[in-house]
Amino acid sequence: MSNVVITGGSRGIGAAAVEAFAARGDQVYFLYEKNHAAAKAVAEKTGATAICCDVADKAAVGRAFSQMGDVDILICNAGIMHFGLLSMMEGSQWDRIFDVNVKGVYNCVAAAMPSFLQKHAGCIITVSSMWGQVGASCEAAYSATKGAVIALTKALAKELGPSGIRVNCVAPGVILTDMCANVEPEILAEMAEETPAGRNGQPEDVAKAMIYLAEAEFVTGQVLPVNGGYVI
Repeated sequence: MSNVVITGGSRGIGAAAVEAFAARGDQVYFLYEKNHAAAKAVAEKTGATAICCDVADKAAVGRAFSQMGDVDILICNAGIMHFGLLSMMEGSQWDRIFDVNVKGVYNCVAAAMPSFLQKHAGCIITVSSMWGQVGASCEAAYSATKGAVIALTKALAKELGPSGIRVNCVAPGVILTDMCANVEPEILAEMAEETPAGRNGQPEDVAKAMIYLAEAEFVTGQVLPVNGGYVI
């Protein structure tokens, strides 16, 4: 049994990951920012421990990790997006998406590092996006943060490998979560049609990829696309 920490665990991909690792028999802790009702539902369903924490707040992350003990697997899933023209984006919006999507990963990795280094072992899984690989119109900030997550993953894999710590990344495609709630059904249907797998993804598709990376002891520094072939 491993101690697993998952950020952004109250909904979508994060909630699916909480369920998958709990079903594996792990002790799961998950962070969430503000949706108390959703977090309570996930905790009751899975037996996982929910901790309210904004991953962009380093002090809050430190307090959260102090409640968990040693960490074996860290999944940095928490993320937000912004849709719109870059020319119309406020600086505060740009800062917030980087604070959550990039600084949040740094804060959580830094908090878990003492456990990993003491044991000379650990597994970190970050969550990027296919847009971090190829970019998306009207999602410049989101694409930039997810590209940064990929670069950080590869750098950390090289840096931490000698300490017995593996670092990998999943890059989801179109996954039917709350982030797609405002996308027109016709557009989602078109994207499914353009996907070689013939459908859009479900959160469970990404959770299964996370389980694989958690168990694949000779895999590190890799970006695993979970996009049904939409980006090849």
